[in-house]
Amino acid sequence: MYEIDINCDVGEGIKTESDLFPFISSCNIACGGHTGDKNSMYNTILLAKKYKVKIGAHPSYPDKTNFGRRTMSIPFKDLEKNILEQITDLKRVLDNNGLNLHHIKPHGALYNDIAIDSEKADLYLKIMEIYKKELILFLPLNSVVIHLAKKRGFICWSEGFGDRTYLPNLTLVPRNQPMSIINEPKKVARQISQIVKEKKITTSEGNVKDILADTICVHGDTPNALQILMYLSKELPKQNILLKK
Repeated sequence: MYEIDINCDVGEGIKTESDLFPFISSCNIACGGHTGDKNSMYNTILLAKKYKVKIGAHPSYPDKTNFGRRTMSIPFKDLEKNILEQITDLKRVLDNNGLNLHHIKPHGALYNDIAIDSEKADLYLKIMEIYKKELILFLPLNSVVIHLAKKRGFICWSEGFGDRTYLPNLTLVPRNQPMSIINEPKKVARQISQIVKEKKITTSEGNVKDILADTICVHGDTPNALQILMYLSKELPKQNILLKK
């Protein structure tokens, strides 16, 4: 038997978002950087509590205009202050409801930047130092930042994607390119099965690469996300893959 954590980015205003929770084991809650406010955080953590889903913070560049999907040039102290405020805002809502924060996963351009840029990865980990002994960092598999984080003694979960395609260097195919998103439930299940059971991934060019993932993301805003997750809940157990609650 195999176990895998399936996570989803939530608190982002998707209408069907509440329907996703029975089929995931971790969630990453938007906390005001790219979207989200105290009301959306509160409503989302209630769903996580109901379905016993692990709760993570999903901070980003402070950029609601572009939904956190563009790189920002921002002084380190300002970025540090803003990201810590985002996490603190979510923690305050959790504390008021007797719940704990399990992990932190950066969003959008911040996630992509620290995956490949050693200087930005270093700065991000300096911000995360306060949570080093307390929380898990969800970080891109085989990335600059996860290698650096492990060297510095952070607790890390390597993250793969079930609904995105990979380039040969194991970075994601950019969203603005064709075939970057996998919409078909069967293809998502096939990719997750390969990641979990074989510890490999087939890239967009047909290369088979070795990978190791502790958690797999299915985006809540991916078309057919609910259908994908419902299909996974039935298909993965047939392949001896269980959801890690």
